[in-house]
Amino acid sequence: MRVTLAGVELASPVIAASGTFGYGVEFEEILSLDKIGAFVTKGLSREPMAGNPAPRIIETPAGMMNAIGLQNMGVQAFIAEKLPKLRTMKGAVVIANVFGYTIEDCVEVIHALNDAPGVAMYELNASCPNTSHGGMVFGTDPDSLYNLVLHSKKAAKRPLMVKLSPNVTDIGLMARVSSDGGADAISLVNTFLSLSIDIETHRPRIANVTGGLSGPAIRPIAVRMVHEVRRAVRIPIAGMGGIVRAEDAVEFMLAGATAVQVGTASYADPRAVENIATNLKKWCTSHNIPRVSELTGAAIL
Repeated sequence: MRVTLAGVELASPVIAASGTFGYGVEFEEILSLDKIGAFVTKGLSREPMAGNPAPRIIETPAGMMNAIGLQNMGVQAFIAEKLPKLRTMKGAVVIANVFGYTIEDCVEVIHALNDAPGVAMYELNASCPNTSHGGMVFGTDPDSLYNLVLHSKKAAKRPLMVKLSPNVTDIGLMARVSSDGGADAISLVNTFLSLSIDIETHRPRIANVTGGLSGPAIRPIAVRMVHEVRRAVRIPIAGMGGIVRAEDAVEFMLAGATAVQVGTASYADPRAVENIATNLKKWCTSHNIPRVSELTGAAIL
């Protein structure tokens, strides 16, 4: 079940996605961290962020919308309060999600984390659709994305994975831009920009007006985008978007993913990540696949 993602060895290709797994310590009593590959922290910013006003999560057909707005405690509080505990937890492979309104913000967060032991790699969030600055602005403009990745990579002492927005016309181009800027891996997709209106009140159902759509409804689009990125770059890919079963993880890997991330499923079942990892191992055994890594890019397309 072992795979290597950007030079980091994981016990499983199944990773808990950012924003759905807290800071990791919250899940210590719920699942076995040594049964999953890694987890990605909530997005960490230079200063604490309160996020968007409520309501900011709603259910949709075959998924959910959210506009959390990257609420987080700030990188310094994470280093002081959460990371020491994570270093004592068996099997905790920590990927720190990094966010900023500017390139300088992201670089400062990375510099702070560089000196903090216990982090395996960084995931640079260039794709959040639920903030007024940064986020999707970087993820939808090739020049801005290139400069963000370039400066972040120069600052990073650990491998850098770039999380891409699906809200673009050419995902392969954005992957190439990230690779050219020095990214060690790509993760995709983040949520799709969406709108839901209450037909009784005539008002948006989310206070931020728009939110990010996730869940099984987006999975076929996400699989297609992973395939396109696989054709565009040579660096490894972590695929995500509506994974709720081991078979979904297999589909992403066949399309070209080295690893997968599980997000929305954790809201319905806090043990979803571990269950998917366990069932993926069973699936490989039943299909006579000795190494899960053999699935990556094996689709006949």
